[in-house]
Amino acid sequence: MNTRYICYAAAACALLCSCKKETKIILETTTVASGEIKETVTATGTLESVTQVDVGTQVTGIIDKLYADYNSVVKKGELIAEIDKTVLQADLDSSDATLESARVQYEYTRTNYNRDKQLYEKKLISEYDYQTSLKDYQVAKQAYDKAQADRVRAAKNLNYAEIYSPIDGIVISRAVEVGQTVVSNMSVANLYTIADLDHMQVVGNVDEADIGQVKVGQHVAFTVDAYPDDEFEGYVTQVRLAATTESNVVTYEVIVSTTNDDHKLIPGLTANLSIYVLEEEGAMTLPMAATKFTPRDYPGVKGLPQPTAASVAAAAKAAQGSSHVYVLRGDSLYFTPVTIGATNGINVGIAAGLKEGDVVATGYSSEAEQKAEQQASGDVNPFAPKRPGGGNRK
Repeated sequence: MNTRYICYAAAACALLCSCKKETKIILETTTVASGEIKETVTATGTLESVTQVDVGTQVTGIIDKLYADYNSVVKKGELIAEIDKTVLQADLDSSDATLESARVQYEYTRTNYNRDKQLYEKKLISEYDYQTSLKDYQVAKQAYDKAQADRVRAAKNLNYAEIYSPIDGIVISRAVEVGQTVVSNMSVANLYTIADLDHMQVVGNVDEADIGQVKVGQHVAFTVDAYPDDEFEGYVTQVRLAATTESNVVTYEVIVSTTNDDHKLIPGLTANLSIYVLEEEGAMTLPMAATKFTPRDYPGVKGLPQPTAASVAAAAKAAQGSSHVYVLRGDSLYFTPVTIGATNGINVGIAAGLKEGDVVATGYSSEAEQKAEQQASGDVNPFAPKRPGGGNRK
């Protein structure tokens, strides 16, 4: 019975002692300094090459030679494939023979026509003979013209048997093998896909809630899973107005251009974009909390800075909605009107009213709250083992 009484008495004593302990209120402040204000919009996208060409064939034939393969670096005008020329060369030879025959016939009928024309004018031949000669000449001329066109076509087809790269780039796809027959009128007759990897772009999908902030020319930073430790740079070159709706989510395509000198970026990679919709450097900055601070009086708390009488009067006269802060000088707070610049919702830029180095009040906190915040952030770990004998060091 006596033992229990002693425990309860000790507990009551501890409670009374804790109630008498004063809570220390602390004025939190920050110093005006030059910094940067940034705000980003995040999005995901897919990498593409700015220039990508599917190289096909305009003639039917069998692939005879391939001079490029996957990942081959090619130059514009470089020979990359050949189609067997046997049939095409035969077509050209046949066109040459037909052209020569048509030329001979044309020249023969032209000579006859010129002679018959003179005889007809002198009334030495009938009109029927003249008209027959004229008809033969016109038919021969048309046949000769057609033979010339057929010869041009056959020569072009023979040239098309040699396939050249249309751009400088890298082969990212090859769709044929040597000996394979390609048909020019097929829906797909591509031999290669060549991409210019020096200039890449990201097709990003930006949510409808953020698209209004995205403008052409804004700076963009992005990462890809293939290189998680690298950050790549680019800029917005186009904001496309066509919306895409998927699972009731509306997005808009934003094109981001970037350079790729080391060819790390390849088509198809997924990019995680940070589009800087606000980016201001060298501005004097403050936390947003400083513009919302209002001095308070804590009865019984000594040494807490209070606003001067002039500051109280100025605050009462200040226009509703006007921006102001309280500058700490010595043990007093001074009401100071300011002009707000850019803001990202966390920090604000100060365009006028303060100078670098001014100390500005941002809020109040208790000593217990600060300790709790330190413990939550890992600054103080109450469960960490103490150093042996640490309490005896002087």
